Amino acid sequence: MLDLAFIREHPDLVKEVARRRKTAVDVDALLAVDTELRAVRHQAEDLRAEQNRLSKAIREAGPDRAAREAAIARGREVAAELKALEPRERDLEARLRELLLLAPNIPDASVPDGESEEDNVEVKRVGEPRQFDFEPLDHVALLMGLGMLDLERAAKVAGSRSYILKGEAVFLELALMQFALHHVSRKGFLPLDVPAMAREYCFIGNSQFPRGREQTYALPDDEVYLIGTAEVSITGMHSGEILREADLPIKYVGYSPCFRREAGTYGKDTRGIMRVHQFYKVEQYVICPANHEESVRWHEELLANAEEIIRALELPYRVLNLCVADLGDAKVKGYDIECWVPSEGRYRETHSDSYFHDYQARRADIRYRGEDGVVRYAHTLNNTALASTRAIIALVENHQQRDGTIRVPEALRPWLGGREFLGKPWR
Repeated sequence: MLDLAFIREHPDLVKEVARRRKTAVDVDALLAVDTELRAVRHQAEDLRAEQNRLSKAIREAGPDRAAREAAIARGREVAAELKALEPRERDLEARLRELLLLAPNIPDASVPDGESEEDNVEVKRVGEPRQFDFEPLDHVALLMGLGMLDLERAAKVAGSRSYILKGEAVFLELALMQFALHHVSRKGFLPLDVPAMAREYCFIGNSQFPRGREQTYALPDDEVYLIGTAEVSITGMHSGEILREADLPIKYVGYSPCFRREAGTYGKDTRGIMRVHQFYKVEQYVICPANHEESVRWHEELLANAEEIIRALELPYRVLNLCVADLGDAKVKGYDIECWVPSEGRYRETHSDSYFHDYQARRADIRYRGEDGVVRYAHTLNNTALASTRAIIALVENHQQRDGTIRVPEALRPWLGGREFLGKPWR
C-alpha cells in the first residue's frame, strides 16, 4: 500500500503507473474520498473540542442555572451531531482503504516498459540446452512409463489439474524440497514449516487480496483461505508488530504446500503437472530496514541463492527482468527464472524474485523502531527457492536417458540415498 501523503503529492505519477501496470484504480475518487474524510474528521474534532468547552462551562456555571441548562442543552445537540457523523466517518474510512489497496506500487527505474510478458528483458542465460542423441520424452511419458505418475486416478479423486506421484517420484519430490531447504538454511535463513491456511488479513497484507481473491480456495466456515505460497503466512506472522532494527534483517526460508485455483487459465498447460492446483514450495523471505540499497542487495542475493540451487541440479536456465505490465501491482522490481523444458523447446518459469519496499509492510502493519527511536515500516522481499512440480518437470526431462531412466544430479544424490538413476533397481 502506498503512503497516502505520497499519493496526495504525486497523483499524476500514480495514475501513470496504474496505466503502465494495466491496473484499474480511480485515483481521483481516492483523493475525493480522502478530502471528504479529512473534512468530516475536522468537523468531528471541532465538535469534540466544543464538548470539552461545554463540560468546563457546566462545571464553572456556579449558581447560574440558566447558563448551566443552556450548556447542557447544547451538549446534547453536539453529542447528537457527533453520533450522526460517526457512520459517515466509518464509511469513508472503509472506502478510502478499499481504494488504497488498489493503488499500485511505484516500479524501480530499472524495470523495463512493456505491454505483456513478451516484453520481459533477458538478463542472462546459463547453461546450454542438452542436445539429445535420441527422441526425448516429455515429463508425462517419462514418469508414467516408470510408474511414477497417475493422472487419471488423480482426476477421479480431485478433478482436473490434479496428480498422484508414485514410487520414486515421491522421494524425488521430498529430496528436492529438502535439498532447497537445507541449501538456503545454511546461509543463515531460519527454516519454517508454516500453516497452509491463513486469515484474510494475511492475504491483504501480502497484496494477494483484493485482486487475487479468485485464485484462492476459501474455507468460509473457518474464515480462512488456503495459501498459494508460504509468503502469505510469513507476512502474517509479524503483522501488527514493532520489531527492533538490531534484529533486522530477518531471514526465513519457508516450506509449505501451496494451493491455487488457476482461475483464468482454461486451456493452458493442461497436460501433466506444469499448472496444478496443489504443489510444494520452498520460499525465501526477508524483512529488512527501509533502505532502497538494502532491498536491492537482498534482491540480488535471493536471486543468487535460487541460481545456485538450479546450477546444482544441472539445469539450463535464464533470468528475466520483468517488464512493468507483467510485474503485478505490488512489486518494485521482479526477476523470473525460467528453466529449459526440452519437450517444449523453450524456457518455462520456475522461480520468481521480488522486492516491495514498504508496500506489503504498510498493508500488514510490519514496523521496526530504528536506532534513532523513530518507528518506520519495514521493507520485504521474497523469492522461490524451489517449487516441486516445475522442478520435477525440468529435472526429469533434462536428465532423461535413452533407456527411459532419469539421471540424478550429483548434488541431489545424498537426499535420495545415493541413487544415481531413477527407474533402475537399487544396487
